[in-house]
Amino acid sequence: MKKYLWIIPMLLQAGAVHASEAVVQAQIVGYEQQGASGADAARGQASWNEQHMQPDLGKMVSCASCHSTDLTQAGEHMRTAKRIEPMAPSVNPERLTDPAKIEKWFGRNCEWTIGRDCTAQEKADFLAFIQSK
Repeated sequence: MKKYLWIIPMLLQAGAVHASEAVVQAQIVGYEQQGASGADAARGQASWNEQHMQPDLGKMVSCASCHSTDLTQAGEHMRTAKRIEPMAPSVNPERLTDPAKIEKWFGRNCEWTIGRDCTAQEKADFLAFIQSK
């Protein structure tokens, strides 16, 4: 029996990844109802790396500036130097499992990075990109 205990964490993670897929799909449907025309991971990745002027820092930033271009790795906030756990649900099963947290962080991060709220299309594309990792 003990030789099969290693499978329990794998099953739990698989369940969490499945849960994040369901949450992401529901979020994307909501964004489509707000005007998004589908979710595109490639468009999300391009937006993830797009540079924007961050007035508080006086320099150009992107989502990748804090979260990294490799979503399977931890990032670090540029201003606070706090660790940011990996965004990829494949290595961080807690990601994308709570719709309220998704909206909370879109609200904070879009305003800080882009200087405005993200559109429904941008949110759908970001979710598709993050979910693909």
